[in-house]
Amino acid sequence: MPGTGGHGAVTRSTLRQQIADALRDEVLAGRLQPGQEFTVREIADQYGVSATPVREALVDLSAQGLLEADQHRGFHVREYSVEDFRGLVEARSLVTDGMFQALGEGHRGFRDPDDPRTATALAGVRRRGEEAQRAATAGDLTVLIGYDLRFWRELSGLFGNPYLADFLHRLRVQSWVCAVQHLRRLTDLRGQLWAGHTELVDALARRDTDTARALIAAYNTHALTLIERLAGD
Repeated sequence: MPGTGGHGAVTRSTLRQQIADALRDEVLAGRLQPGQEFTVREIADQYGVSATPVREALVDLSAQGLLEADQHRGFHVREYSVEDFRGLVEARSLVTDGMFQALGEGHRGFRDPDDPRTATALAGVRRRGEEAQRAATAGDLTVLIGYDLRFWRELSGLFGNPYLADFLHRLRVQSWVCAVQHLRRLTDLRGQLWAGHTELVDALARRDTDTARALIAAYNTHALTLIERLAGD
């Protein structure tokens, strides 16, 4: 029956995404370490599913830069260098700077700040920022990463360009994958993590792009200094 085939395709696609999300969370939580190897069959057995959606999920994560395929052996978690981290920070800075420039020039892609829908959306982004700040202050890296990714995804979505939002999200996931391999070595992260999310939202709500750029510059300097120090220890 045509309906059954369609439902099966949707189910497999959903399972593929669920597995990809679960494995990404395992990498970000540090439970899958850089360089750690595994096969499609091992992951399929772990989740109790068939090999096909697992293979598709692993290919997706490889395309996103989280995993690398090993010829005839399976996959392993990608190992990022400090130089990779510098490149990722520079790339995401170029994206955010373009966003801020568009905002400063009154680009039509950014929602009208006087529109009630914009105020509602910004309030939602700010709530994500508040949660991210609380997690950063408490040194809870896992919670911080979750809220930070949602914060940037929703913030970039205000600019009305889904391609930009997707690209920035990918860069931020890769940045976190690179950073966690160093940050997880610290037993106490309180006071070590950037917590300027709400200040950034407030600056953008005012269309104060100079302050927004200054905040991002300080954030990047903080992140690079911390990761370089940890990598050198």
